Amino acid sequence: MAQTIKAADAAFKVIEEWGVDHVYGYPGGSFDDGMNALHNRKDTMKFIQVRHEEAGALSAAAEAKLTGKLGVAIGSAGPGAVHLMNGLYDAKHDHAPVLALVAQVPQARMNIDFFQAIDEGPIFDDVAVFNRTATTAKGLPALIDTAIRQAYKYNGVSVVIIPKNLGWTDIPDTYISNAKNHVAPIMPEPDPAAIDKAVDLIKAAKKPMIYFGIGAKNAGPELKAVSEKFKMPLVSTVIAKGIVEDTYPGYIGSTGRPAGKPGSELGFNTDLILWVGNDSPFSIFLFNPKAKVIQVDTDSEKLGKRHQIDVPILADAKKTLVALAAKGDTLEPSDFYRAAKANQKDWRAWQDSFIDDKEEPLRPEPIFAAINKYAADDAVFGIDVGNVNINFMRLMDLKTTQKWTTSGQYATMGYGLPAAVAAKVAYPDRQVFSLSGDGGFAMMSQEILTAVKYHLHTINVVFSNQTLGYIEAEQRDDTHQPLSGVDLIDTDWATVAKGMGAKGYTIRSWDDIDSVFKAAVAADGPVVIDVKLTGAMPLTTQHMYIDPSWQDPEKVQEFVKKYQAEDLKPFSTYMKEAAEGKI
Repeated sequence: MAQTIKAADAAFKVIEEWGVDHVYGYPGGSFDDGMNALHNRKDTMKFIQVRHEEAGALSAAAEAKLTGKLGVAIGSAGPGAVHLMNGLYDAKHDHAPVLALVAQVPQARMNIDFFQAIDEGPIFDDVAVFNRTATTAKGLPALIDTAIRQAYKYNGVSVVIIPKNLGWTDIPDTYISNAKNHVAPIMPEPDPAAIDKAVDLIKAAKKPMIYFGIGAKNAGPELKAVSEKFKMPLVSTVIAKGIVEDTYPGYIGSTGRPAGKPGSELGFNTDLILWVGNDSPFSIFLFNPKAKVIQVDTDSEKLGKRHQIDVPILADAKKTLVALAAKGDTLEPSDFYRAAKANQKDWRAWQDSFIDDKEEPLRPEPIFAAINKYAADDAVFGIDVGNVNINFMRLMDLKTTQKWTTSGQYATMGYGLPAAVAAKVAYPDRQVFSLSGDGGFAMMSQEILTAVKYHLHTINVVFSNQTLGYIEAEQRDDTHQPLSGVDLIDTDWATVAKGMGAKGYTIRSWDDIDSVFKAAVAADGPVVIDVKLTGAMPLTTQHMYIDPSWQDPEKVQEFVKKYQAEDLKPFSTYMKEAAEGKI
C-alpha cells in the first residue's frame, strides 16, 4: 500500500520540485489547507506574508521578470482572489511565468451564494494562459504540474482554483512531477538568405539604426558588435535599458515619452531600422513610417505587428546579430551616426549641468547622481510607474551587472515596493532600491511592513512632488485641459516609515543628499527616503519645440525657457555639422 499525503501537501511538493522555495500571499480561511501544507514544509519553503494580495502577485511577477523563474502567489476565496488580479495582469503583459493558487469555498458550498463564494473561473479567463478548477483531490498534484509547465511554455499566468475540502483529503503519495524534464527551448537559427538581404539593406542605407527590446536581453555584446561594424546607433525600448550600459557611446537611449531627446529624434530621421526582439505598442508613433525595417523575433506573430517590414527574420536575437556581424565589410561612420553620438553626448552634458543645482524643492538630477554614486555594481532596482520612469530612464547610468524591473506594458502604479521585496528575497546578498513617486508609493506603502517583518534591507526612495506628474503632463500637453484630480497632499513619509518600524529620512535641500544616502546604504533593515521634489515636469520629448528652422520661433523660445534648454540643439543642427565635417 502506498503512503498517503494530504492533497495540499502533494501540491506544494510538486511546486518545490520545480525549484520554488517561497511563495507570496496573505492567509484566508479558505486557504487553511494550503497554509497547513506550507507549515509542514517550513524547513524548505518560506511563506512571504505580504500585506495585500495585489502586492503578492506583483512580487511574484517582478521576481519572474528578474530571474526568469516561476513566481508563485496565493489568494483566498472571493476578495483574496480578486485582489490578485492587478499583479497577474502585470505578469501577463510583460510575459512573466507566474502560478496563482486561488482558494475556493468547499465544493458542497460552491454555486449556492455562500459566504465569500464567487464564480472565480471566469474572472481569470482573460489574464491566464491556463485556468482550471481542481475537481478531485487525487488529481490536484498533476493539475499543479500541468499549470507550471503551461506558465513556462507561454511565459504567462497559470491559475489553479482549489476548493477548500480537496486540500485536506488524503491521497496516495505517488505523484512525480515533470520538473526534471524541463529544458530551455531551442532558439531558431536565422535564414542565411535573410541575413544576406539584411546586410545589403544596411549597406545601402544612409541613416540606419538599431532598435532593440527585451528580446535581446542576452545579446548586449552582439548588439554593440553590429553597431560598431555597421556604424548604427543603438536605441532601446524602455524595458530594454541596461542590456547595453548607459555610458556606451553608441547607445543613444530609449525613445518615446520616458526617453531622452536624442533617442526620440533618431526615430523620425532614420531610413532603416534593425528591429530586434521588441513589441513596444508605442512604436507605431515613434519612427519614420517610410523607413525600411529588418525585424528579428522568435515569435512569428510579432513580425510586422508594429511597422511594415522588409526583411522578417524568425530567429534568436543573439544568433542573428552574430550572423550579421560576420557578414560584409566594416562601414565608415556616416553623418547620421556621428550626429547621433554628438547629440547624445551634449544631452548628457546638459543633464549633468543640473547635478549641483541647489534649488528647492529639489530637481531630480542631484538625487540620481547620488543613486549612481551609492548603488553597488550589482544593485537591483524596482521602479514604480510615472515620472519616476522618465527620470530613471534619463538619469540612471545602469550597468550591465545591475538589474531592474518595472511594470512595462501594463504600467501599473504601486509596482516599486512589491518589486523591491521580491528583489531582496530573490537576491538577499545584493543591494536593492525601490524608486517611486508619492502617488505610486502611497498605493502599496503597507509593503514597508513586509520589509520590516522579514528584515529586508531595501532602500525605498519616494519622490514627493505632490502631483500625479505623468498624468498632469498628459492633461496639460496632450489634451490641453484644466488639471483635474492630479493634486496630492504633502505627506511625511519618513515619519510614516518610522511608525512602521523602518528607518526614515527626509531630503529637502542639496546639503542633505549625500549624508542621507550614506546612512541609508549603511543601515540595517528597510529605509525610506522622502525626497521633496520640484513640481516642474521633465523635458517633454512628446511635444518638443526645439528647431526654429521649421517650427514657430515663439514656441521654440517658450519651450527653451520653460525647460532651461538653451544648450540643447535640434538634431538637424548636428546633421549639418556632421556634413560639414565639424563632428
